[in-house]
Amino acid sequence: MGKKRYTLYLSRPLARKFDLVAQQRQGAKSALVEEALRASLEPQQHPGVEEGLARRLNDLNKSVASIKRDVAIATETLALFVRYFLTITPPLPQSEQEPARLLGKERFQVFVAQIGRRLAGDHRLVSEVLESIAQNEPDLFATASDDAPLKSRPGHRNGQASPNPSEGERGNG
Repeated sequence: MGKKRYTLYLSRPLARKFDLVAQQRQGAKSALVEEALRASLEPQQHPGVEEGLARRLNDLNKSVASIKRDVAIATETLALFVRYFLTITPPLPQSEQEPARLLGKERFQVFVAQIGRRLAGDHRLVSEVLESIAQNEPDLFATASDDAPLKSRPGHRNGQASPNPSEGERGNG
């Protein structure tokens, strides 16, 4: 096979590196350039690289999707809690505010300790809740409306879940 001659100009630092690598390969500068160009222009010359990269990207995509789901759950949970808390909590009289602050501080310390224990382990509450829903009420996400009162949903009475699913059907007796 015939070869075509090219004249190349390289910066001095790159030329020094090129000379060093060519010297390590017993002076085969043409072969080195040809190898580098082939690797750059024909990336299929490295079998398995694309498959490994695709596998890693797929794993990363699954991880990001899981994180996205968890963040959406946490955000919606927090938003619903804040809306609920703000709509049902009446303001305290001035005389009860200091004892309430002290109690709130104690409760917050317990809360932070619980978060620490959860984060130290592998099992998260979000996963626990989702697993419980999947086992006990698999169609909940398909039927639940964001703002529908619980008492209008099957199996609920007066805004609270019935411990016995048939209890909601019996009425108040």
